Amino acid sequence: MDCVHAVEMRHITKRFGEVTANDNVDLSLNRGEILALLGENGSGKTTLMNMLSGIYRPDGGEIFVNGQPAAIRSPRDAFAYGIGMVHQHFKLVDVFTAAENMALGQREPGGLDLKAVCARIQAISQRYGFQIDPNKKVYDMSVSEKQTVEIVKVLYRGADVLILDEPTAVLTPQETQKLFRVLRSMKQDGKAVVIITHKLNEVMEISDRVAVLRRGRFVGSVPTAETGPQALTNMMVGHAVALNINRPDPVDPRPRLTLRGVTVMDGEGIARLKDVSFEARSGEILGVAGIAGSGQKELLESIAGLCPVSSGSILYAPEGQQPYDLVGKRPRSIQQAGISLAFVPEDRLGMGLVGDMGMVGNMMLRSWRKGRGAFVQWRDPSELARQVKEQLDVATPSVVFPVRRLSGGNVQKVLVGREIASHPTVMMSAYAVRGLDINTSYTIYNLMTEQKLQGCAVIFVGEDLDVLLELCDRILVLCGGRVSGIVDARSATKEQLGLLMTGTEKEATA
Repeated sequence: MDCVHAVEMRHITKRFGEVTANDNVDLSLNRGEILALLGENGSGKTTLMNMLSGIYRPDGGEIFVNGQPAAIRSPRDAFAYGIGMVHQHFKLVDVFTAAENMALGQREPGGLDLKAVCARIQAISQRYGFQIDPNKKVYDMSVSEKQTVEIVKVLYRGADVLILDEPTAVLTPQETQKLFRVLRSMKQDGKAVVIITHKLNEVMEISDRVAVLRRGRFVGSVPTAETGPQALTNMMVGHAVALNINRPDPVDPRPRLTLRGVTVMDGEGIARLKDVSFEARSGEILGVAGIAGSGQKELLESIAGLCPVSSGSILYAPEGQQPYDLVGKRPRSIQQAGISLAFVPEDRLGMGLVGDMGMVGNMMLRSWRKGRGAFVQWRDPSELARQVKEQLDVATPSVVFPVRRLSGGNVQKVLVGREIASHPTVMMSAYAVRGLDINTSYTIYNLMTEQKLQGCAVIFVGEDLDVLLELCDRILVLCGGRVSGIVDARSATKEQLGLLMTGTEKEATA
């Protein structure tokens, strides 16, 4: 391997006010290498890569590209040095085609020639094994197709160094393997690739070397072949962490929620859920898997009373009482009926929490009606906020500090902690560990299991199939708004789930 690094970052420091996001970080990347960048929430991974891709400017330190000092002040500068970043949330114009997105903002010699753009896209696709239709509109694409457009767009603009932020977060196992084949092809072509991820099994499979950040500082790097998930976790956290998910067998599971033929239409008359039927049982974790946009959001919101149901029934069966139909009931009505239903939505700040409030104020949203008259009961929310802060290690200056100013992972901790503390009989969560580091993720998994042991019916929408198979008792798979199968999590495989997610396997029921 050439002794000159493709990229070298020396003594990089970045501050946001009084917070030091990166503190004197050294990091190198070689040509023909796939580097995995790991760290807990708030460790500075994305901030560091944002400086390399020109989104932020470092407050101190130097960046070298191919051994020469580089002044990267904008994404255009980064591309001039052959560096491009594919963000977790795609930056595409939906009404444009793939080719138009590629050409957007580019100064093409002789003006814009879409035929020439398409020809160049096809050449890149053939070289690395992409499958892409240059003339397809982005709004007609699947998640994996949009990601392909983002990667090809970076290559189209001349990148030799690619940074991928959580690239497999919303991909099926089959799509993940296809992406990995492409990355290996790029590696063989001499490209340098950085992957930011929390999935250690994928780190072990695809990377050549792993670099670890902890609280903004560089801990070290190690060849992937010489380490393992446990050792990497210990590096990230700074002490030994148990990576075990306890999955006790359900005890006397009984139907708690029964959905029969539930159909949900959006404002444009398009069915988001189509004739969905299943049972969620007490003392059980029911996982929900599916490609992004398959109806997971609408499923949970229809149960919570936030999304109108066009047809069908959602029956809640309390112990020893007649079933109660939740269809047509608003959240307040459901609560007044004595149903303790907890919901961790996908949109943390938009639906789950009030960003300008602190932890205490957000805890109070669950209990403010306990006060009498014009007086609000503050004592219980204050105590609950302190308990959640301590139990989930929420990094906040105080329990009254606005939650919108916390990192995404800490916001999620506040939301999950509040909902679990309500002692629900039905607990629903949409991507409860998205954006959380591995240590906190395992804390959340164990909290879900505790709810299960207390007789709660847990519905857990997740994107990491390995976790779903290890945590859940059964897994419901959605494909295009329909139930394509319900499988036993103890005997199912990732490949089987992937086929059900894409509708290429016959329906199964457990």
